[in-house]
Amino acid sequence: MMHRRQVLSLGISTGIAFALLPTTARSADDAQPRFRIIDTNISLFRWPFRRLPLDDPDALVKQLRSLGIAQAWAGSFEGILQRDIAGVNQRLADACRNRAELIAVGSINPELPDWENDLRRCTEEHNMPGIRLHPNYHGYTLEDPGFNRLVELATSAGRFIQIAAAMEDTRTQHALVQVPDVNFAPLVKLMKVMSGARVQILNHNLRPPLLLQLGETPGVFFDTARVDGTDGVPQLVQSVPPGRVMFGSHAPFLIPEAALIRVHESGILEEASLWTVLSENAGQLFGNTAV
Repeated sequence: MMHRRQVLSLGISTGIAFALLPTTARSADDAQPRFRIIDTNISLFRWPFRRLPLDDPDALVKQLRSLGIAQAWAGSFEGILQRDIAGVNQRLADACRNRAELIAVGSINPELPDWENDLRRCTEEHNMPGIRLHPNYHGYTLEDPGFNRLVELATSAGRFIQIAAAMEDTRTQHALVQVPDVNFAPLVKLMKVMSGARVQILNHNLRPPLLLQLGETPGVFFDTARVDGTDGVPQLVQSVPPGRVMFGSHAPFLIPEAALIRVHESGILEEASLWTVLSENAGQLFGNTAV
């Protein structure tokens, strides 16, 4: 019998959706994905501070497809530092329109003039199901009135909201661009009065008691991209109510294979739980928005 990690590695090398392999040894020719994986957290185009191996959209889609990832929700690296958000979202929409696996998630910066029109373009012109926010890069907190207004408008339009806790470990950031992780404590209070809001926290490394408080808050979801440790993902799943954790890789900044390994390698999650994290839970965040 092969070691569990060896089976996973075999799946990677043969282009099989390795998170779906059984725990016992099995030939690559016989292994077949049993459900579609949805990656709720990727980004397109170039990271501002260095080149990434998969920062070409076609190369990234090819790699995701080889891993059995059938759908990926794509934000844009350009939305972090560029001020022309309309142009950022137009390029993102164009890139996703020609690649069936990609769902565009627009960038919004409520600190910029006319951001309400940027949101309108996302919902009405590009029909994006959600928006992605970077409060730490854009210079506001989750207590700011502009953020509250943004959540209200996006929720009224039936869109989900993704908030990136971080994009890069603070230890590796450029000396002139030091960006701390987002403080999510104010979100607990806001979500209690924002009926119907759906917010996913990306790239988080949350710890109790805040993680537990957010987990008890209706409408708050989590991804797996930055969860550490062999048993980190199962512990996250067990710490929050059912349906709140969904797969996210933070590709291409992080290697998508590694994200899938973290979800599956501990052996604690049974196949039914793997199904919910890798696919089913994303539907609860996506809602009924047509794209």
